[in-house]
Amino acid sequence: MGQITVTKCPIEGLYIIEPTVHGDNRGYFMETYNQNDMKEAGLDMVFVQDNQSMSVKGVLRGLHFQKEFPQGKLVRAIKGSVFDVAVDLREGSETYGKWFGVELTEENKKQFYISEGFAHGFLVLSDEAEFCYKVTDFYHPGDEGGLAWNDPEIGIEWPQLTGEYPGSADGSGYALEDGTKLTLSDKDQKWLGLKDTFRF
Repeated sequence: MGQITVTKCPIEGLYIIEPTVHGDNRGYFMETYNQNDMKEAGLDMVFVQDNQSMSVKGVLRGLHFQKEFPQGKLVRAIKGSVFDVAVDLREGSETYGKWFGVELTEENKKQFYISEGFAHGFLVLSDEAEFCYKVTDFYHPGDEGGLAWNDPEIGIEWPQLTGEYPGSADGSGYALEDGTKLTLSDKDQKWLGLKDTFRF
């Protein structure tokens, strides 16, 4: 027990989790998930699926969510560095439409827990990044929703990214400071902003 440090983020429902790392001249060992430690910290979620992706520098994935089957996500970078972002989409929340971001790297070994009701995305800052996440519900084809990653109403401050908002999620005019062009999927360049996606 007591192998993790859990820090609440400024937006309720978001947590940064730091494992205890045991290192010596051979390398290191750490527990990446322990249900008892999570429960002790007040996090009583149940995970049903593990996912892993690899992306190259300048790739931005997001902002994604599932509409009818929302997922809680415990995410981390096992190689490289990403800037990971969650946007509050919970109707009635005091922080609705607000975002929080954290850099996850293979060196800092931080994990980010994003409760159900958030959109999620990340930008790859290293040459390559391998990204792992545990989710509380299965992937449901046809249930995916999304938001424009650059919606000015949300105002995410993506690090190292330059470019001017073209009025859509089109990423062709954006690049990292070193000249690496931003890369998005065709789908991620077609999502609309917050006001056009949710009409309360």
